[in-house]
Amino acid sequence: MALSTLAGSVPNIILIMTDDQGYQDLGCYGSPNIQTPHLDQLAKEGMRFTDFYSGNSVCSPSRAALLTGCYPTRVHIPGVLFPKDTTGLHPNEITLAEMLKSAGYATTCIGKWHLGHHPDFLPTRQGFDHYFGIPYSNDMTIDQSAPLAEKVLWREGMTREKMLAEKPRKNWVPLMRDEEVVEYPCDQATLTQRYTQEAVSFIQAHQEKPFFLYLPHTMPHIPLAATPSFRGRSKGGFYGDTIEELDAGVGQILEALKRWKLEEKTLVIYTSDNGPWNLKNGHGGSAIPLRGYKFQTYEGGMRVPCIMRWPGVIPEGATCSEIIASIDLLPTLAGLAKVDLP
Repeated sequence: MALSTLAGSVPNIILIMTDDQGYQDLGCYGSPNIQTPHLDQLAKEGMRFTDFYSGNSVCSPSRAALLTGCYPTRVHIPGVLFPKDTTGLHPNEITLAEMLKSAGYATTCIGKWHLGHHPDFLPTRQGFDHYFGIPYSNDMTIDQSAPLAEKVLWREGMTREKMLAEKPRKNWVPLMRDEEVVEYPCDQATLTQRYTQEAVSFIQAHQEKPFFLYLPHTMPHIPLAATPSFRGRSKGGFYGDTIEELDAGVGQILEALKRWKLEEKTLVIYTSDNGPWNLKNGHGGSAIPLRGYKFQTYEGGMRVPCIMRWPGVIPEGATCSEIIASIDLLPTLAGLAKVDLP
């Protein structure tokens, strides 16, 4: 990707990645039931990619590929990491955040990490100045043997003693700020909005300096969750509700860029970590017209939506049909940030 030859200045970078979103699940990709006006507008103002591939068909290896520019097996993340696992993305691996931080960028990760939840593997050890989000998938919960912060803010009458004594509860995922658990179990229905609020606050606080905002959303990974104002709103079922709330969040971020006159200084990238679950009853996405789903290496498991906008650099309303993969982002962004590849 030759964006670096077109750009004259170092851009802010916003990388938004959803979790298990299907190829068709945006209006601009042909969804008949899900309304995504903000992302459709993003595509009109930028470029839509028809042949963009994730690094893997499941969460952890896909994220490892995105952040390192390497194949997942190269960085020893061949499959999904679970709460009982004591490993993660090795601190010696150079991530996109570390690369950009060396170029003077402010960096933050807001959302689902899923590259190791022990201290050595958290985002704050991988080049991110700050972190707010869940350490793994929202259908998981804390393993009793895993290290926890000394002070934890509990919800719903839960205590540390009860957590250690009881059997693990599915979907009771912790919410972290930097390296401490600040809410357990987290209120999953509020995550999309809280992530968006954190993202807008980060943008506001870093108007004068290049920034890298990595926003790996929790939704639409199951169990699905949305705020009451979005429940039942979409014709695409509960899954569609979560996508429409994500779209609204993107709209708030784009409005923040406009408000603070950062649009022409910011490259916005939107994509998904892999294809959708093969679920019915409004809980799964669509990879139409592709074959396959998440967990599979057919097109539907790895070919995902991707939109990029950078006014004045990326042409408006463009479509790219070149084969591109998420591992291409790191070298491309290195060129934009004017830093050497690791």
